[in-house]
Amino acid sequence: MRPAPPFDNATSYDAVPRLSAEIFVIPLAAGRYIIYAPLRRAAFIANAKVVNFLADLQAGVCDSAADPDNSLVTFLRQLEILDGEPEQPPITTFAGEPEPTAVTLFLTTACNLRCTYCYASAGETPTKFMSLEVAKRGIDFIISNALKRRVSQVSITYHGGGEPTVNWRIMCDSLVYARAQASAKNLSVRATTASNGVLTEQQLDWIIANMDGASLSYDGLPTAHDRHRLTVLGQGSSERVMHTMRRFDEAGFSYGVRVTVTLDQIPLLADSIEFICANFGPQRIQVEPAYQMGRWQAAPSAETEEFIAAFRAAQHRARHYSRQIQFSAARLGTLTNHFCGISQDTFALSPDGNVSACYETFSEENTWAKTFFYGQPEPESRGYKFNLPVLNHLRQQSVEHRPYCQGCFAKWSCGGDCYHKSLTVNGAGEFAGTDRCHITRELTKDQLMDMIAAHGGLFWHEPPASYADTSATGKESLL
Repeated sequence: MRPAPPFDNATSYDAVPRLSAEIFVIPLAAGRYIIYAPLRRAAFIANAKVVNFLADLQAGVCDSAADPDNSLVTFLRQLEILDGEPEQPPITTFAGEPEPTAVTLFLTTACNLRCTYCYASAGETPTKFMSLEVAKRGIDFIISNALKRRVSQVSITYHGGGEPTVNWRIMCDSLVYARAQASAKNLSVRATTASNGVLTEQQLDWIIANMDGASLSYDGLPTAHDRHRLTVLGQGSSERVMHTMRRFDEAGFSYGVRVTVTLDQIPLLADSIEFICANFGPQRIQVEPAYQMGRWQAAPSAETEEFIAAFRAAQHRARHYSRQIQFSAARLGTLTNHFCGISQDTFALSPDGNVSACYETFSEENTWAKTFFYGQPEPESRGYKFNLPVLNHLRQQSVEHRPYCQGCFAKWSCGGDCYHKSLTVNGAGEFAGTDRCHITRELTKDQLMDMIAAHGGLFWHEPPASYADTSATGKESLL
């Protein structure tokens, strides 16, 4: 980098410019760069001259000749990159006994499908079903916390290492119980479920009438879906899931679609996304490479450059229908230090009633159960006994505690990515990155370019709303 005169020689400025933002320089082609200040929600395209000018400022020197008419400094001040108020990182922390007002019920490990890439190996592991008593205890606990914290709503999500609707009676009875208990205390209930979408008419009627939303697993083109998402009899399940989506669309029911992409399905991704957009109306479409866990542990990874290219092609198709597709860790509109609820006191109950922080650790027999299970029912009360050392370790998995992430421009939107996946790749040692990191950076870069283009093509600047108190150790998060 070239030498430059010190600040006291910068006579062309009204005041000595001061770098006031954490900035990242993201290389593009042909000598161009994105200058990105995540906490200012600002970005613009620059040449090497501007990059060097900012590097000089960061090193404590300023070359006034590089900006003779003061226009660059004026522009950077408008973006709050220079001479702005101190930045406030979007850090929320958690401490003490957890007081969740949301519960995830892992209703069962049983499943009516045998998907080839199932992360839970559903159908091969010991079958467990949650009892109504286990569900009621969790519901009572979140209601008591809502009253204590003066929160007006509690949330219930039905999930698990199997298909939650297989434990149908407990799903129905637990939600009836939750609504009755909450109503008696002037609270409302938000209820959602994850499902493989293979449902009966009776189940569809009930979900539409009683749930607030659902997330369905559906892989796009019927041929793509049926290659991997098979019934227990080895038959394709696409027709059943498409029927579910049609029913949801007809009812105006809110749902999202999760598309899982295996290596062999990458060439079909754009066509699959177009098929979904042309025929169905999900509010959200999430696309993820298949996890190398469970039945797919030994399969080749889909976290490749080809996946990135296919995702971009699929995004282009989706835009023809005024839609967007999402990847879980590339979320430019979010400023947070958390990827998910693992570091935010997620309260999820196994079929046996023990407390996990991770949707992928749904059973006490899971490989990383000792890392993610942090509570159990308290025999002397209707509450839970928490293992605070385990919980506090999970609370420390937010992005500001990961040295590997500190130089990454996507850190305040990614939040450090999935802790469970990092353990499967890196083991229990310090996080050292995964192939998902490259996907996240590339897709976040695409989002930055889109935001710049949407705001006129020169720069993007949307000052964020004020953050919650970052010194607080309460129970709230920015997610």
